[in-house]
Amino acid sequence: MQYLVPAAIFLVAIALRARRMSQVRPLQVERLWIFPALYAAVCVYLLVEFPPTLIGWLWCAVALAGGSVLGWQRGKTMRITVDPATHQLNQKASLAGMAFLFVLVAIRAGARMEGRAMHLDLNTITVVLALFALGLFAVQRIEMYLRAKRLLAAARAG
Repeated sequence: MQYLVPAAIFLVAIALRARRMSQVRPLQVERLWIFPALYAAVCVYLLVEFPPTLIGWLWCAVALAGGSVLGWQRGKTMRITVDPATHQLNQKASLAGMAFLFVLVAIRAGARMEGRAMHLDLNTITVVLALFALGLFAVQRIEMYLRAKRLLAAARAG
């Protein structure tokens, strides 16, 4: 029961999120920076509250870099379209992007459970995973911003 209830809640949340993500929604490029900025503030708080050891800083850098690489790939999976008449940008998450998010959340949950079982510092694990997510979210939105601007410029020129 200890693992069954959280797993059921997780699956319901992912199903609701997948349903919402599979719909075409307007893309407002001027707002893409908001969530990463708020998440960066959370990461700064975590780094101040739970400062990592020297090896922990190395893991933080690796996690941020790894999250950035995967964020670029996840950003590329987002479908962005431009309405030719109104030049309105729209986005729709791909099935690959949703599966990607599902796998990352599962890896995060596994890392926290295994870290606890191996008697690792859970604060450092939390900070490392938060920085991984920051790289993922920020770079995903940077990729989407750059691609949306290119698509919009091409639509206006043509």
